[in-house]
Amino acid sequence: MEFTIGIGIFSLSLGFLKIRFFFMNYQGVLTKMETEFSQPIQYYLVFENDFINMNQLLDKTISMQFVQYQCLNCGLDKPIYRQGFCKSCFFDIPQAADWIMRPELSTAHLDKEDRNLEYEKKVQLQPHVVYLANSSDVKVGVTRKSQIPTRWIDQGAHEAIEIVEVPNRYLAGITEVALKDHVSDKTNWRTMLKNDIVDENLVEWRERLKPYIPDEAKEYFIENNTETNLEFPVHHYPEKPKSLNILKEQSYTGKLVGIKGQYLIFDDDTVFNVRANEGLVVQISL
Repeated sequence: MEFTIGIGIFSLSLGFLKIRFFFMNYQGVLTKMETEFSQPIQYYLVFENDFINMNQLLDKTISMQFVQYQCLNCGLDKPIYRQGFCKSCFFDIPQAADWIMRPELSTAHLDKEDRNLEYEKKVQLQPHVVYLANSSDVKVGVTRKSQIPTRWIDQGAHEAIEIVEVPNRYLAGITEVALKDHVSDKTNWRTMLKNDIVDENLVEWRERLKPYIPDEAKEYFIENNTETNLEFPVHHYPEKPKSLNILKEQSYTGKLVGIKGQYLIFDDDTVFNVRANEGLVVQISL
């Protein structure tokens, strides 16, 4: 009988019958899954020294166990507060400043520092896109141009379109704020995961919202483009999605039947939001 950790083989001899079981163990800190825009979307769970192509695990049983915390900034085993950071890091580092979630608060274009002006200029003073995405319903959002279509994939949008491309984050932020009075800026994660959605004509939505774009951003309106369609690797959508709290449960085993947005979908309607659990070290067994 032999047993090894990592990629290994469990062999058991019973007289003339020898049974061999193959298994794999991965361990690392969770960060949002990396993606590749293809039909369907390809998903990768990336650890420090390894990665898993999650599409290859569809219809396979996997086990996940919580090991410890690991702040994505300081690397310490401290409870995660938000966005993968411990509490002290969250209130200190520029990667977690208010303008991340509220781009209209950006000030780098004024040469005004919030937490770290060098970092803020690097992120804020680059092309940003205001877009419409249909994941649970039509919503407006903001992202760096370099994050298209990654942002749409992460939100589980099956269709999306750019409507404004501006030179900095502030202009994108005030445009989003103006349009939020006329279209949602939120995704209903349950509706998105159930795939209980309706196709929309996003070109018509773009034209409908054009009059509400602030004067400062009107010149950046995108006149002629078409929507992008996305296909997710889902074999079975959950009827009543129930979110897995791996901290509370400590471990979970289930058959993976789909991946959408940043969610893993299992055959018992359990769903696990990888991005919402950034900073947790887990062990995954196949």
